[in-house]
Amino acid sequence: MNKKIEFPQYITEVIQSLEKAGFEAFVVGGCVRDLLLNSEPKDWDVATNGKPEEILKIFPDGKYENDFGTVMLPLKYIEGVEEKYWDGPNVEITTYRIESKYSDKRHPDEVKFAKTLKEDLSRRDFTINAFALKVKSRKSKVENTDKNSKIFKEDKYKIIDLFGGQEDLKNKIIRAVGEAEERFDEDALRMMRAVRFVCQLSGNTPHPNPLLIKERGEDEWEIEEKTLEAIKKNAKNLRFISQERIRDEFNKIMLSNNPSRGVELLVESKLMDEFIPEIIATIGVKQNRHHYFGPYNTVYAHLLASLEKCPSEKLEVRLASFLHDLGKPKSKRGEGEMSTFYSHEYIGAKMVEKILERMKYPRKVIEKTVMLVKNHMFYYNVDEVGESGVRRVVQKVGVENINDLIDVRIADRLGSGVAKAVPYKLRHFKFMVEKVSSDAISVKQLAINGNDLITELKIQPGPKIGAILDVLLAQVIDDQTLNEKEKLLKLAKDLDKKDLAELRKIAKQKIEKEKKEEEELMKKKYWVE
Repeated sequence: MNKKIEFPQYITEVIQSLEKAGFEAFVVGGCVRDLLLNSEPKDWDVATNGKPEEILKIFPDGKYENDFGTVMLPLKYIEGVEEKYWDGPNVEITTYRIESKYSDKRHPDEVKFAKTLKEDLSRRDFTINAFALKVKSRKSKVENTDKNSKIFKEDKYKIIDLFGGQEDLKNKIIRAVGEAEERFDEDALRMMRAVRFVCQLSGNTPHPNPLLIKERGEDEWEIEEKTLEAIKKNAKNLRFISQERIRDEFNKIMLSNNPSRGVELLVESKLMDEFIPEIIATIGVKQNRHHYFGPYNTVYAHLLASLEKCPSEKLEVRLASFLHDLGKPKSKRGEGEMSTFYSHEYIGAKMVEKILERMKYPRKVIEKTVMLVKNHMFYYNVDEVGESGVRRVVQKVGVENINDLIDVRIADRLGSGVAKAVPYKLRHFKFMVEKVSSDAISVKQLAINGNDLITELKIQPGPKIGAILDVLLAQVIDDQTLNEKEKLLKLAKDLDKKDLAELRKIAKQKIEKEKKEEEELMKKKYWVE
């Protein structure tokens, strides 16, 4: 590849310091790949034949706290790096190594240091990550860059490519180094990484057919055939990997430029069976006339299309867009265009919660994703749902989550084949949300509180106070004009005549009535008899 290579001055300082001490030193791995793709590396790796204790003699402020021969070197300890750059990524200096058997499919049983660069590169995962870059001169001239960067001419550096990585970069192919099965037997997480690289390296060009992801787009990468077959054969080894590590790779796929392509590969490679097998149950389940017609009108195809069309880059929104209809196979009634999936959002929300808990997601991510799935079917028609109905939606999800809920609805609509993501009624809903955003939708926003009930109505402290406030809130959500202190005190005085059980029954009946009204509207829309 005929390219100019640019990287920070401090990397050359590290390499020159190692060479001055008599050791070999190369920039290696993914950062070289990024340089060749004209992307800015997120971290920097240097490989050397110097042992960790020898590296620490050159860089006494380095940290060596692992079993893999890697010395971590903070930027503030590298000569010439200005203080404003100290928060940048550490430089990792690793001794050449070869690795033994991987009994747990993730970590080598022991790490042995190697003598040559070739031995070190041969243990890496994919050809595009098995490059080394050799700086051929310590006196390469700087071309139009600041003190922290250099651009090296081709005669000043050399790319060492022992496994055809440059050709694979050119052809956009992910290929294992050496025997693919050996690489995946060493570290089963590499199979997820193969899919992740396809998603992250592919461009932003829209896919030619969102329901036929296997068609390769112009800017899309692919997994080489033998490498993909090895993944299929070894997919079950993913069960040896912790859920947290799988989750982290899955998140990167979800947040990439091409998450739907990633899902398709996870399913095709059998990896999805190992961590979200619930997705497999959606394959082949036919939808109704609200979605695509023809052979691709299935729940699975809809989930793929919704994920691809998701307008948000937030993890919870993408997860919800992908998983929002997961409950449809269990809720389906009837066949053909008139089939229904009544209450699938509630069934799906429970399934999503179990999946995300299983994958060890943070509680906040779980709660928000489940909330978005549970409420993605919120009903709104301009002539049928008034301000009180909008307040109830806002109360359920929180005003801070409304835009995210709308983004899930947009993904759902576009994933159903409609041409317009935000129709008039959805725009009107956003307007109504803004209109009622200052209205009272929580007990804290009522014009009275528990102390008022105690001091002015002489109600004894206890659970009855909360029950009265809950009933008052339900009334205020329907009619905001009631949210005045004198009016609420008068209503509270009447409510105080009822016992606690009766108050709770009133609140429950109010909730059930609202739910029934919403369900009737939903039934009308989706032909549920």
